[in-house]
Amino acid sequence: MIIQASDIRKSYGDLEVLRGVSLTIENREIVAIVGPSGAGKTTLLNILGSLERHDSGKVVVDGTDLSTLNEASLARFRNRNIGFVFQFHQLLPEFNVVENVAMPAMIGGESQAKAFEKARKLIDYLGLSARADHKPAELSGGERQRVAVARALVNQPKVVLADEPSGSLDTQNRQSLHQLFFDLRRDFGQTFVIVTHDDSLAALSDRTIHLCDGQITSITKNQR
Repeated sequence: MIIQASDIRKSYGDLEVLRGVSLTIENREIVAIVGPSGAGKTTLLNILGSLERHDSGKVVVDGTDLSTLNEASLARFRNRNIGFVFQFHQLLPEFNVVENVAMPAMIGGESQAKAFEKARKLIDYLGLSARADHKPAELSGGERQRVAVARALVNQPKVVLADEPSGSLDTQNRQSLHQLFFDLRRDFGQTFVIVTHDDSLAALSDRTIHLCDGQITSITKNQR
Protein backbone atom coordinates (compact mmCIF):
# COMPACT_ATOMS: atom_id res chain seq x y z
CA MET A 1 0.00 0.00 0.00
CA ILE A 2 1.06 3.59 -0.60
CA ILE A 3 -0.64 5.27 2.36
CA GLN A 4 -1.65 3.91 5.74
CA ALA A 5 -3.25 6.29 8.23
CA SER A 6 -4.19 5.08 11.70
CA ASP A 7 -6.38 6.92 14.25
CA ILE A 8 -5.58 10.40 12.91
CA ARG A 9 -6.72 13.21 15.18
CA LYS A 10 -6.43 16.95 14.59
CA SER A 11 -7.80 19.94 16.48
CA TYR A 12 -7.54 23.69 16.07
CA GLY A 13 -7.98 25.05 19.55
CA ASP A 14 -11.24 23.62 20.88
CA LEU A 15 -12.42 22.56 17.42
CA GLU A 16 -11.84 18.85 16.83
CA VAL A 17 -11.60 18.51 13.04
CA LEU A 18 -10.49 14.86 12.71
CA ARG A 19 -11.60 12.32 15.27
CA GLY A 20 -9.75 9.05 14.79
CA VAL A 21 -9.58 8.58 11.01
CA SER A 22 -8.00 5.36 9.72
CA LEU A 23 -7.63 4.43 6.05
CA THR A 24 -5.36 2.77 3.51
CA ILE A 25 -4.63 3.67 -0.11
CA GLU A 26 -3.33 0.96 -2.42
CA ASN A 27 -0.94 1.40 -5.31
CA ARG A 28 -2.69 2.51 -8.55
CA GLU A 29 -5.96 3.23 -6.76
CA ILE A 30 -8.12 6.24 -7.50
CA VAL A 31 -9.91 7.10 -4.27
CA ALA A 32 -12.42 9.89 -3.71
CA ILE A 33 -13.01 11.53 -0.33
CA VAL A 34 -16.45 13.11 -0.05
CA GLY A 35 -18.55 14.78 2.61
CA PRO A 36 -20.20 18.05 3.57
CA SER A 37 -18.29 21.29 4.01
CA GLY A 38 -16.50 21.25 7.35
CA ALA A 39 -16.26 17.45 7.44
CA GLY A 40 -12.44 17.60 7.60
CA LYS A 41 -11.70 16.50 4.04
CA THR A 42 -9.05 19.09 3.19
CA THR A 43 -7.44 18.78 6.61
CA LEU A 44 -7.18 15.03 6.12
CA LEU A 45 -5.70 15.46 2.65
CA ASN A 46 -3.15 17.97 3.96
CA ILE A 47 -2.11 15.59 6.73
CA LEU A 48 -1.77 12.66 4.30
CA GLY A 49 0.39 14.92 2.14
CA SER A 50 2.51 16.16 5.08
CA LEU A 51 1.41 19.77 4.59
CA GLU A 52 0.03 19.71 8.12
CA ARG A 53 1.05 17.75 11.21
CA HIS A 54 -1.53 15.57 12.93
CA ASP A 55 -1.94 15.77 16.71
CA SER A 56 -1.93 12.01 17.22
CA GLY A 57 -2.09 8.81 15.24
CA LYS A 58 0.22 7.61 12.50
CA VAL A 59 0.64 8.35 8.80
CA VAL A 60 2.92 6.08 6.75
CA VAL A 61 3.58 6.96 3.10
CA ASP A 62 5.43 4.36 1.03
CA GLY A 63 6.88 2.84 4.18
CA THR A 64 7.97 6.13 5.80
CA ASP A 65 6.38 7.24 9.07
CA LEU A 66 5.94 10.98 8.53
CA SER A 67 6.16 11.75 12.24
CA THR A 68 9.80 10.58 12.26
CA LEU A 69 10.90 13.32 9.83
CA ASN A 70 11.97 16.83 10.78
CA GLU A 71 10.73 19.75 8.70
CA ALA A 72 13.64 19.72 6.24
CA SER A 73 13.45 15.96 5.73
CA LEU A 74 9.68 16.19 5.39
CA ALA A 75 9.98 18.84 2.68
CA ARG A 76 12.42 16.65 0.72
CA PHE A 77 10.21 13.59 1.12
CA ARG A 78 7.13 15.53 0.02
CA ASN A 79 8.91 16.93 -3.05
CA ARG A 80 10.02 13.49 -4.21
CA ASN A 81 7.01 11.37 -3.32
CA ILE A 82 3.80 13.41 -3.28
CA GLY A 83 2.20 15.51 -6.01
CA PHE A 84 -0.50 18.09 -5.33
CA VAL A 85 -3.32 19.50 -7.47
CA PHE A 86 -5.39 22.33 -6.01
CA GLN A 87 -8.76 23.75 -7.03
CA PHE A 88 -7.31 27.03 -8.29
CA HIS A 89 -4.13 25.48 -9.73
CA GLN A 90 -1.75 27.87 -7.86
CA LEU A 91 0.53 28.35 -10.84
CA LEU A 92 3.17 31.07 -10.58
CA PRO A 93 1.96 33.89 -12.85
CA GLU A 94 5.40 35.23 -13.77
CA PHE A 95 6.58 31.88 -15.20
CA ASN A 96 5.52 30.14 -18.39
CA VAL A 97 4.08 26.63 -18.63
CA VAL A 98 7.42 24.83 -18.92
CA GLU A 99 8.87 26.74 -15.99
CA ASN A 100 5.84 26.08 -13.80
CA VAL A 101 5.85 22.37 -14.55
CA ALA A 102 9.62 22.07 -14.06
CA MET A 103 9.67 23.95 -10.75
CA PRO A 104 9.30 20.94 -8.37
CA ALA A 105 12.06 19.09 -10.23
CA MET A 106 14.44 22.03 -9.91
CA ILE A 107 13.54 22.44 -6.23
CA GLY A 108 14.38 18.76 -5.87
CA GLY A 109 17.87 19.32 -7.28
CA GLU A 110 17.45 18.55 -10.98
CA SER A 111 19.39 20.71 -13.43
CA GLN A 112 17.29 23.19 -15.38
CA ALA A 113 17.97 21.30 -18.61
CA LYS A 114 16.83 17.97 -17.15
CA ALA A 115 13.83 19.51 -15.41
CA PHE A 116 12.75 21.27 -18.61
CA GLU A 117 13.13 18.03 -20.57
CA LYS A 118 10.87 16.17 -18.14
CA ALA A 119 8.40 19.06 -18.15
CA ARG A 120 8.16 19.18 -21.94
CA LYS A 121 7.47 15.43 -22.15
CA LEU A 122 4.53 15.81 -19.77
CA ILE A 123 3.30 18.93 -21.51
CA ASP A 124 3.35 17.04 -24.81
CA TYR A 125 1.51 14.08 -23.26
CA LEU A 126 -1.18 16.46 -22.02
CA GLY A 127 -1.60 18.06 -25.44
CA LEU A 128 -0.25 21.45 -24.36
CA SER A 129 2.90 21.71 -26.47
CA ALA A 130 1.56 24.73 -28.34
CA ARG A 131 1.09 26.51 -25.02
CA ALA A 132 4.48 25.64 -23.52
CA ASP A 133 5.85 29.19 -23.63
CA HIS A 134 2.63 30.88 -22.49
CA LYS A 135 2.06 32.24 -19.01
CA PRO A 136 -0.94 31.14 -16.90
CA ALA A 137 -2.95 34.30 -17.66
CA GLU A 138 -2.88 33.34 -21.35
CA LEU A 139 -4.41 29.90 -20.74
CA SER A 140 -7.98 28.72 -20.33
CA GLY A 141 -9.13 27.30 -17.00
CA GLY A 142 -8.92 23.76 -18.31
CA GLU A 143 -5.42 24.33 -19.65
CA ARG A 144 -4.25 25.81 -16.36
CA GLN A 145 -5.49 22.80 -14.44
CA ARG A 146 -3.75 20.43 -16.87
CA VAL A 147 -0.53 22.37 -16.29
CA ALA A 148 -1.09 21.92 -12.55
CA VAL A 149 -1.47 18.17 -13.09
CA ALA A 150 1.77 18.09 -15.10
CA ARG A 151 3.55 19.97 -12.31
CA ALA A 152 2.25 17.42 -9.78
CA LEU A 153 3.65 14.57 -11.90
CA VAL A 154 7.06 15.95 -12.85
CA ASN A 155 8.91 14.18 -10.02
CA GLN A 156 7.08 10.90 -10.67
CA PRO A 157 5.49 10.88 -7.21
CA LYS A 158 4.17 7.79 -5.48
CA VAL A 159 0.76 9.45 -5.07
CA VAL A 160 -1.06 12.57 -6.25
CA LEU A 161 -3.38 14.32 -3.81
CA ALA A 162 -6.01 16.54 -5.40
CA ASP A 163 -8.25 18.99 -3.54
CA GLU A 164 -11.42 19.81 -5.52
CA PRO A 165 -9.39 19.67 -8.77
CA SER A 166 -12.42 20.19 -11.02
CA GLY A 167 -14.29 22.57 -8.73
CA SER A 168 -13.55 25.68 -10.79
CA LEU A 169 -14.09 24.10 -14.23
CA ASP A 170 -17.05 23.98 -16.58
CA THR A 171 -18.72 20.68 -17.42
CA GLN A 172 -16.64 19.87 -20.52
CA ASN A 173 -13.29 20.63 -18.85
CA ARG A 174 -14.39 18.81 -15.71
CA GLN A 175 -15.13 15.64 -17.66
CA SER A 176 -11.85 15.96 -19.53
CA LEU A 177 -9.90 16.31 -16.28
CA HIS A 178 -11.64 13.31 -14.77
CA GLN A 179 -10.73 11.19 -17.80
CA LEU A 180 -7.14 12.41 -17.52
CA PHE A 181 -6.78 10.89 -14.04
CA PHE A 182 -7.73 7.48 -15.41
CA ASP A 183 -5.43 7.90 -18.42
CA LEU A 184 -2.57 8.68 -16.05
CA ARG A 185 -3.32 5.61 -13.97
CA ARG A 186 -3.35 3.49 -17.16
CA ASP A 187 -0.21 5.00 -18.72
CA PHE A 188 1.93 5.78 -15.65
CA GLY A 189 0.52 3.57 -12.89
CA GLN A 190 -0.40 6.70 -10.96
CA THR A 191 -2.28 6.68 -7.63
CA PHE A 192 -4.77 9.46 -6.83
CA VAL A 193 -6.56 10.57 -3.67
CA ILE A 194 -9.15 13.19 -4.59
CA VAL A 195 -11.25 15.38 -2.31
CA THR A 196 -14.35 16.30 -4.30
CA HIS A 197 -17.94 17.47 -4.18
CA ASP A 198 -18.40 16.12 -7.70
CA ASP A 199 -20.60 13.04 -7.50
CA SER A 200 -19.70 11.94 -11.04
CA LEU A 201 -15.99 11.86 -10.21
CA ALA A 202 -16.61 10.07 -6.93
CA ALA A 203 -18.71 7.44 -8.74
CA LEU A 204 -15.89 6.81 -11.23
CA SER A 205 -13.29 6.20 -8.52
CA ASP A 206 -12.33 2.77 -7.25
CA ARG A 207 -13.51 3.61 -3.74
CA THR A 208 -15.37 6.51 -2.15
CA ILE A 209 -14.56 7.41 1.44
CA HIS A 210 -17.41 9.27 3.14
CA LEU A 211 -16.33 11.72 5.84
CA CYS A 212 -18.65 13.56 8.24
CA ASP A 213 -17.84 15.49 11.42
CA GLY A 214 -14.23 14.36 11.31
CA GLN A 215 -14.96 10.65 11.06
CA ILE A 216 -15.28 8.10 8.27
CA THR A 217 -18.93 7.08 8.09
CA SER A 218 -18.65 4.60 5.24
CA ILE A 219 -16.40 3.38 2.42
CA THR A 220 -18.02 2.43 -0.88
CA LYS A 221 -16.36 0.18 -3.46
CA ASN A 222 -17.66 1.47 -6.76
CA GLN A 223 -18.78 -0.78 -9.59
CA ARG A 224 -18.05 0.51 -13.11
